[in-house]
Amino acid sequence: MTEMRKETAPMNAAEPSRWRRKVNLAASAAVAMLALVGCKADVISYDLPAESAHYTFQAETNGVKTAWEYTSDRPTKPDTPTAQPCIADVIVKEPGPCRPEPLIFLRYDLGLDLDNTVKAGGVHPITVTGYYQDRLSTPPTVTELRAEASFDGGKTWKPASTQADGKNTFTTRIEQPKRDDAPGGVALRITATDSAGNTVKQTIPKAYRLR
Repeated sequence: MTEMRKETAPMNAAEPSRWRRKVNLAASAAVAMLALVGCKADVISYDLPAESAHYTFQAETNGVKTAWEYTSDRPTKPDTPTAQPCIADVIVKEPGPCRPEPLIFLRYDLGLDLDNTVKAGGVHPITVTGYYQDRLSTPPTVTELRAEASFDGGKTWKPASTQADGKNTFTTRIEQPKRDDAPGGVALRITATDSAGNTVKQTIPKAYRLR
């Protein structure tokens, strides 16, 4: 049995301005979110073939669409920390070996002002970091990232220049149009690939507005 869970970043209430500028749009990859106190919950599980195979998993959260493609096989032994067991280990009788899937999550620093906008015109840099669940014992390395921007609601997309800026971290530079040329704001489409050949494509229909 393999497991997919939702990862989020901690929020610091003492620094509201910092977190307005740093927007965490980590995708939800949870098959189910379970409340284990005072209720029963169903678990969705999949009996994977023993041999390695390629899988696709898609999710949509608050309009953000994410599609993962990754390689997995049936675990032969558990690969989870004792302090963080798989959900199935808690509520399913004899679930079998369990481990997290190697899904790439994306974290963004959009460099927004306090009103969540960016000045129109010129080139605006944003930082994208790929990461994995902490419970994955030997995560791959994100080796490539491609970025596209749309100023017409996703009808057309324009590639943006991107360069590596540290482990699993990339800086992409968006050529901003005039404000009137993007009345609905800026959409982003990010595609990342790791050293194991796993990929993620995430589309954010309204990443930020121009002023």
